[in-house]
Amino acid sequence: MNKILCCCFAAMLTVLHTVAQAPKPAPVKQEAPAETRKNASPDLSFNPDAVVTTNHTVTIKGQKVAYKAIAGTLPVWDEDGKAIAGLFYTYYERTDAAKGGRPLVISFNGGPGSASVWMHIGYTGPVLLNIDDEGYPVQPYGYKENPYSILDVADIVYVDPVNTGYSRIVGKDVAKTKFFGVNADIKYLADWINTFVTRYDRWGSPKYLIGESYGTTRVSGLALELQQAHWMYLNGVVLVSPTTLGIERGTATDAALRLPYFAATAWYHKKLAANFQQKELEAFLPEVEDFTMNQLLPALNKGSLLEEATKRSIAEKMAAYSGLSQQVILQNNLDVSPNLFWKELLRNEGFTIGRLDSRYKGIDKRDGGERPDFNAELTAWLHAFTPPVNMYLRNELNYKTDYPYNVFGPVYPWDNNNDRTGENLRSAMSTNPYLHLLVQSGYYDGACDYFNAKYNLWQMDPSGRLKDRIQWAGFRSGHMMYLRKEDLKTSTEQIRQFIKASIPSKAAKY
Repeated sequence: MNKILCCCFAAMLTVLHTVAQAPKPAPVKQEAPAETRKNASPDLSFNPDAVVTTNHTVTIKGQKVAYKAIAGTLPVWDEDGKAIAGLFYTYYERTDAAKGGRPLVISFNGGPGSASVWMHIGYTGPVLLNIDDEGYPVQPYGYKENPYSILDVADIVYVDPVNTGYSRIVGKDVAKTKFFGVNADIKYLADWINTFVTRYDRWGSPKYLIGESYGTTRVSGLALELQQAHWMYLNGVVLVSPTTLGIERGTATDAALRLPYFAATAWYHKKLAANFQQKELEAFLPEVEDFTMNQLLPALNKGSLLEEATKRSIAEKMAAYSGLSQQVILQNNLDVSPNLFWKELLRNEGFTIGRLDSRYKGIDKRDGGERPDFNAELTAWLHAFTPPVNMYLRNELNYKTDYPYNVFGPVYPWDNNNDRTGENLRSAMSTNPYLHLLVQSGYYDGACDYFNAKYNLWQMDPSGRLKDRIQWAGFRSGHMMYLRKEDLKTSTEQIRQFIKASIPSKAAKY
C-alpha cells in the first residue's frame, strides 16, 4: 500500500474577499508580528515564534460556540535550546467554557509532506470549504461555518510539520535528517507537542491525537513516544484512512487484501452482476472478505503449486467480485495491481478512476496502458482546498505572509526504515488502560484501503484483549470520507461520542 508522494503545490495568495461566507471576526489582537517582508531588505524573514489571535463564534448542532483562534509559529528546539524550525499551527480554544479538564485534540495530516489543511477546513474545524455534497469543487471559492465541527466538545490544534503549510527550518546548517523520516518525525513532533501543551497550560486536559493517511503512521508512533519520552498519556487516537503502520504483509497477502476494495469500487460503478448489485454494499462486502481470507490468500501463497483448475476457479470468482475480466486476472496470475485496476475498470468507457477516491473519474491521453496519467481525485481536491485556505488564513485569521502555503512541501528523501508504528500503538494501548482507538475508512479509498485497515487491527491485537477499546467504521466515500456531506455528519458525531466515552470515571487500572 503506497503512501502519498506528491510534489510541492504552489499556494495561491490572490484572494477574493467577497466570496468568504463565514462571519467576520472580532477585532484582531496581534500578540507578535507574523513574518513579513523587511522594510530594509527584499528578503523574506521567518519568525519561528509569533502568533496572531482573533475571536469568533460558530453555531454547532444549533448551539452558539464562542472561541478564539491563534494562528502562528512555535519553535522546534534542539538539545541546546536553540530554535531549529518553526511549526505553523492553528489553535482553536472555546472561550465560553472552562478550560480546566476540557479535551484537547491534536490534528495531523499525512503525505509525508502534507499540511494540515485537509482536516482543518474539510472535517473537524469551525469553518468548512465550499464544495458540493459529494465533495467536488465549486466556484466561487470560499468557506462557511462548519455546523458539524467538534469544537463544541474539544479544543483543537492543527499542526503543519516542517516544510508544510507555513512551517520552515531555521538556518541553512540544520540537518534535514532531524525531520524527514518515520522516527525523526515522531521525535521532534513529540518535543513540539510538549512545548505546546506547556505553553498553553493543557497538561490537565484529556488528550487526543487524530491523523489521516501518513498522519496515522505519525500519531501511532507519537502515542508511545509521548508516553515514554514525555510522560504524557493519551485518552484516544483517531486514525483516518490508516497506512499499513509498518505491519509487514508479504507479496501474496498484499495482493489478496486489495480485492474487497476492488469489489466496493466495482459496486459503486455498477460493474457487477445483478445478484451483487442489488445488495447493499455493507451486506455484499463480507462475502468478498471471507473469500479473500479463506480462498484467495491461500491460493496466492501456493504460487506455481496452485492447480490450473483451482486457479481458473479463483480467477472466475475474482472477476465476479471485481468487475474485471477473468482474462485480465489470469494474465496477471491473480495479482492485479491497483494501477491496472484504476485504468482497467472503466477503460471501455474512456475513463480512469481515482486512486484515493474511486468515485472520481479521469480522462487519459489514450485508453491503452496499465496506469492512469494522473490522480483524478487529488487534482480535484487541490482545486477545491488551495484557494480557500489561503483566503481564510489571511482574511479571517489575519495571518499575513509572503511565504507560500505548502499544501504539499519538499520533505524528501524520507527515511522509512524501522517503521514499527503499529506495534508502538499497541504497546501504548497495553500500558495505558485509558487509551482508546477509533479507525475510520472510506470503502472507495484505493491508497489506504478499508480492508487493510481491518487487517492492521487483527495483527495489532492478535489476542483480542484490546478489542473493547477499539472501534472501526466504514463510509461510502474515499480517503477523505468527510468530503461527502452525509459522511461528514456521521463521522464527526462518531468522534464527538468517542471523546465523550473515553473520558473515564474510574482509575486507570486493569
